[in-house]
Amino acid sequence: MARMRLLLVVVTLPGLVLSACAAGVASPAEVIGSSVAPGGSSASAQASSGSASTSPSPIRSSTIPAPTVAATGASGVALAAVLALPVKGRAPKTGYARAQFGAAWLDVDHNGCDTRDDMLIRDLTARVMSGSCRVMSGTLADPYTGKTILFVRGGVSEVDIDHMVALSDAWQTGAATWLVTKRVALANDPLNLQPTDSSANRQKGDSDAASWLPPAVAYRCTYVARQAAVKRKYGLWVTAAERSAMLLVLARCPGQRLPA
Repeated sequence: MARMRLLLVVVTLPGLVLSACAAGVASPAEVIGSSVAPGGSSASAQASSGSASTSPSPIRSSTIPAPTVAATGASGVALAAVLALPVKGRAPKTGYARAQFGAAWLDVDHNGCDTRDDMLIRDLTARVMSGSCRVMSGTLADPYTGKTILFVRGGVSEVDIDHMVALSDAWQTGAATWLVTKRVALANDPLNLQPTDSSANRQKGDSDAASWLPPAVAYRCTYVARQAAVKRKYGLWVTAAERSAMLLVLARCPGQRLPA
């Protein structure tokens, strides 16, 4: 089976490359046609955050065991990983709330820092710290927009932490049936988290690759590869439109590796 799957990638790739060159991969909507929903709005961002009054109480770090997820997200070629993902329709959003994935943000690795600060420490430069965890200011080279952003805690923050596979999208592609520990793991997994420009993050909302891609075209291959790695690691499926959009992006970078 492995040999047959490899042959499929080799055979189908030239067609994908030709399609991508012809389409230019300017935007997901242009890539896969008028059936694709437009990009996320501030309303979808609010839906993604689970702000409904009927939302369950957030799960606190002290109430959950350490999450366990099979370590299958890394290594391999992104194009092959996308081709191997299950393809299904999107399940209903019924029952989704941000609190289903734990409180924002937890200290799941028990290093004394919450996940948001962990991501700011990872990606910001010229940081000014208060203690070992609290990032007071710093500079972000935003991969989604290509902009350089100054972050200052307590001001009007221009940096959000994006879930590359949005939690609402995950809920509708498999996570609704998971144990809470696995949902908490996804919500706090550095593989699935990226500090970025707040307006870009809120424009994305809970969109998948079929309806939103980063404005910085040079980052799209990495973005889609990380989404594929997350979906493979956690056993999430993709919709047909999402798969098509991901393949068309990766046709421009067929050797793109999954993140380590």
